[in-house]
Amino acid sequence: MKAKQFYAAMYLRLSRDDEDRDGLNKSESNSIGSQRELIKSFLREQPDIELYDIYVDDGFSGSNFDRPEFKRMIGDIEAGRVNCVVVKDLSRFGRDYIESGRYIQKTFPALGVRFIALTDHFDSISADTGESSIVLPVKNFINDSYCRDISTKVKSQLEVKRRNGECVSAFAVYGYKKSEEDKNRLVIDEYAAENVRRIFAWKIEGMALSAIAEKLNSLGILSPKEYKKSMGLHYQSGFSGTGSSVWGNATVKRILTNEVYLGHMVQGKTEKVNYKVKKHTAKPEEEWIKVENTHEAVISADDFAVVQRLLKTDGRKSPESGTLNPFVGILFCGDCKEQMIRRVTRYKGASKVYYICSTKNRGEGCSRHSIEESTLKEIICESIRKFANSFLKEKELFDRAVRYETNFEAVARYDKEIERLKKEQDKYYSLCSGLYEDLREGVVTKEEFERLHSGFTQKGKELEAAMLKQEQLIKSMFKKGVLSAGRLKTFQGCVELREIDRHTLSSLIRRIYVYENKQIVIDFYFMDEFRIMEGLGRKILEDREEEKRKAGRSA
Repeated sequence: MKAKQFYAAMYLRLSRDDEDRDGLNKSESNSIGSQRELIKSFLREQPDIELYDIYVDDGFSGSNFDRPEFKRMIGDIEAGRVNCVVVKDLSRFGRDYIESGRYIQKTFPALGVRFIALTDHFDSISADTGESSIVLPVKNFINDSYCRDISTKVKSQLEVKRRNGECVSAFAVYGYKKSEEDKNRLVIDEYAAENVRRIFAWKIEGMALSAIAEKLNSLGILSPKEYKKSMGLHYQSGFSGTGSSVWGNATVKRILTNEVYLGHMVQGKTEKVNYKVKKHTAKPEEEWIKVENTHEAVISADDFAVVQRLLKTDGRKSPESGTLNPFVGILFCGDCKEQMIRRVTRYKGASKVYYICSTKNRGEGCSRHSIEESTLKEIICESIRKFANSFLKEKELFDRAVRYETNFEAVARYDKEIERLKKEQDKYYSLCSGLYEDLREGVVTKEEFERLHSGFTQKGKELEAAMLKQEQLIKSMFKKGVLSAGRLKTFQGCVELREIDRHTLSSLIRRIYVYENKQIVIDFYFMDEFRIMEGLGRKILEDREEEKRKAGRSA
């Protein structure tokens, strides 16, 4: 009887984990070249086995079977071209205990495929029941455990690097590149960084995300994906499909909201489902790992903060003038708190620009709250000049006063807001104490006591939190100063402000409210700092002057 002829698939696999962690000797023995030579040497001595093809998955994990060459081999098996699979050992075939067992013990026998693992001395033709049902599953289980152990160790090492502020991603974020000296450190890629600065500047000017994307594409600037490819990097992004990618709203927004441009490393935003599945799931923001000041910033903290505020709304160009509306996202109706919208009326060749309540415009109530743009700009411009002047004067007094004091506690004791909050807290705690006497004398029932005591205690805790917040703000002002260099420059520029621009509005004003009688209320940023400076600075200096007068009288 003629012996059956086998047409063999030589399957070779090597993962990065094998290369990095098996040790030098084992790494060499697992190399693709070593596996190939071992199997070829075996096949030369087998008259009944003829090599059909070689299938190589280089750089693929054994934790799953989602590998291109493995899939091609299975296709040839199903097509009847291959009826024998030869591997160096079971771990080269796969490290998934369940899937490896399913292929070797069910799928291959059903398809009439012989399976040979050389260094494990397993051949499905000659294997007895003990080898197939006991030894093989045990070895596969050990390989699976090895893969799980490697996954745990890798995850732990990456966690340590993230907490140390080291960049562990395969590619640097757009605007940066990996340092030649240290691949875990980011350095600025000046060309891409300049594009990032332009994106932030355009957003501050009031451009919508879509308008920024269109401008980048019209200028022929490569998207982050295409730019990385142009640099010779084998970059694949989970955000875009196949083919050439262009700038889009999502790409622009990811750049505008990424704290990496402040010089901070933010990592660990996703995690793998498990070591067998490549899928990643998003982690809640409080679980992200953030390490500040790990590399040079591309964007100032002030501009980044302005952009985050602007992203809550979107800017659009006026169809008539083609200019950007500086008040979008900032101007609101004082009564219904909806945004005001820009309208243009024309009469006898003349045009007038004004703002009205969007609720009224939709016919849903409220009233027009109409105000001319020229009037609004004049009022806002004057208000900003006054606020900037007053702020800078109080800052000068505050800086002088702080120089007299040597520590935070000495400064904080002058704060009237903390004093007010403390008195308010003492009042509620006193009421709590009085309740015990009222309960004892029968003035209140037990149920009333518990309800009132709970309310007073909660109010006391809220006041405690308010005092802590105030103290933290004063401490920050005491240690770091009131303004950053960028903010100080903005304030100084506003003293001589002649024309409203988007950057000034976004930097200084949170919201503008317009009421029906054309009364305007401006909600400035830094009002808390202004009030603290106004109270503390003058009080400290007044006390200093009083001390001098007393010292003079004593002399």
